[in-house]
Amino acid sequence: MINKIARSVADALAGIQDGATVLIGGFGTAGIPGELIDGLVEQGAKDLTVVNNNAGNGDTGLAALLKAGRVRKIICSFPRQADSQVFDGLYRSGKIELELVPQGNLAERIRAAGAGIGAFFCPTGYGTQLAGNRETREIDGKQYVLEYPIHGDVALIKAERGDRWGNLVYRKAARNFGPVMAMASKKTIATVHDIAELGTLDPETVVTPGIFVHQVVRIERVATQAGGFKKAA
Repeated sequence: MINKIARSVADALAGIQDGATVLIGGFGTAGIPGELIDGLVEQGAKDLTVVNNNAGNGDTGLAALLKAGRVRKIICSFPRQADSQVFDGLYRSGKIELELVPQGNLAERIRAAGAGIGAFFCPTGYGTQLAGNRETREIDGKQYVLEYPIHGDVALIKAERGDRWGNLVYRKAARNFGPVMAMASKKTIATVHDIAELGTLDPETVVTPGIFVHQVVRIERVATQAGGFKKAA
């Protein structure tokens, strides 16, 4: 019987090795798998390469992982903002490597990994420092830069609902990078708020099929100060 439901966050993260490339879903704070990131801090893997749209907010989540000294390199499109002081301090002191990637390129490089595409040409970044020393080519009178896929050893993503086969349904903008990251990684771990009975998820709403998911962890919703529940984004 296929059952991908993990007993705990710790069990799901147990196999992550030092030096792994970890794709972490989320756009700003929307769709961030906070419980998995906190678990990764506890798990202890180091020298990680982390791929995320951002480089952490405040002192929690991804910023906490950076602060713990577990990340050697981060690949992202938007590393600095008002509350990115953790990344800023590490980068200025030379303690973390940054690969800055335009947001569309980042999404497409991850998608290409999942689709089995070896490389592709993209116009974004041509003629700037972002192009680096990569190959360029003129196609139909327009200049393009060669981009390579971003493969992950593991993807940590957040969904709304899932079943024991690993089929996932997302909530609105929390979907963001989750689906392409799941396809681009050797192993995908997803948190969900609800475990659905097998066969009850409408196939038309399943964005990430279970074939791309290896473990699912159920987490509680975050309580608000008013005593209700915050519908996590």
